[in-house]
Amino acid sequence: MQHPLTAALFSLVLLAAMPANAQNDMRTEQVRFAAGATGTTITDQITGYESVLYKIGAEAGQRMIVRLSPSNLATYFNVYAPGQGPGQQALANASMTGPLVPDVNVFDGTLPASGEYTVSVYMMRSAARRNEVSDYSLSIGIEGATGDRVQADYADGLQGGPDFYRVATSGGGGLNLRNGPSAGAGVVTKLNNGQNLRNLGCRMAEGRRWCQVATLADPGYQGWAAGDFLVEGSNDPSAGTSTASASTGDSTSTVVVRFPAGSTGTELTGKLAPGESRRYVLGAGSGQNLYVRVAAQAPDIYYQIFNPDNSFLLDQMTSSREYRGQLTQSGDHVIEVINRGGATASYNVIFGID
Repeated sequence: MQHPLTAALFSLVLLAAMPANAQNDMRTEQVRFAAGATGTTITDQITGYESVLYKIGAEAGQRMIVRLSPSNLATYFNVYAPGQGPGQQALANASMTGPLVPDVNVFDGTLPASGEYTVSVYMMRSAARRNEVSDYSLSIGIEGATGDRVQADYADGLQGGPDFYRVATSGGGGLNLRNGPSAGAGVVTKLNNGQNLRNLGCRMAEGRRWCQVATLADPGYQGWAAGDFLVEGSNDPSAGTSTASASTGDSTSTVVVRFPAGSTGTELTGKLAPGESRRYVLGAGSGQNLYVRVAAQAPDIYYQIFNPDNSFLLDQMTSSREYRGQLTQSGDHVIEVINRGGATASYNVIFGID
């Protein structure tokens, strides 16, 4: 059942029930949906006073459903509106049932504003003091279409912002300009790092901010780019206009993945220089399930997955998040691991097909 947020409910917002010293043990994860998906399930673990802040983009009027299934029953979550976080007022505390919490550890509500919401997972003080461990799965779904215009937006959110953006990828690679706000939308062209763009307004889709932009130099292109890789720019049309690389890195190598006899998966190791990428080719059939996990020793390792027809199955995922999903095409799937950082980085990558 849908539970709209009304003005009256905002007068009853709750203070976050976080342990006093949890600020010292927080980590933040950006939640990304696969192309065309409306939700995802995350498996994770916290110990003691650790807590995790999951950031998810959505728009006013959409419905967000969050469910937490922990191994330790002292584990709960809070939901914060855009611009709020632990130590500030929360929209809901999932340890207490109410209009937005139909059951313990379930949030179900229509969102009042556009922007980036925060779901904070933590353990109660009694369990945290004993340094207990909690393994959990967290499902987050965003339902409902966005309106023609962004409503109730925050100043630093979607319709505000600079007149011009600049592409800023930490490894110096290019950025896909797409014909829609989705990682699965067709690629119009490849934007160069440092290139300036006109800001035509942003929307939330697949858990992230997408911005409609237009290039300044001829030939002119217009489309949608992931807002993660855009910063304030200028009206200089010459910046970053050298020919973009066909790959997201300066150098790309290819590895054909083979599983040991009788197994359904394998693990490989690798090392990438700054701006370098490596493509792993893995044959699989429609209806099979693909699992990919990249364990990196640096924060700037990303990966993306291509379908056999070269469309994106998953675009620009940080190595801190694993992928699980059912395939819709048969043939060679490509998993590309990219080093967007400024130093050489080592990593392990695990593949599974069942």
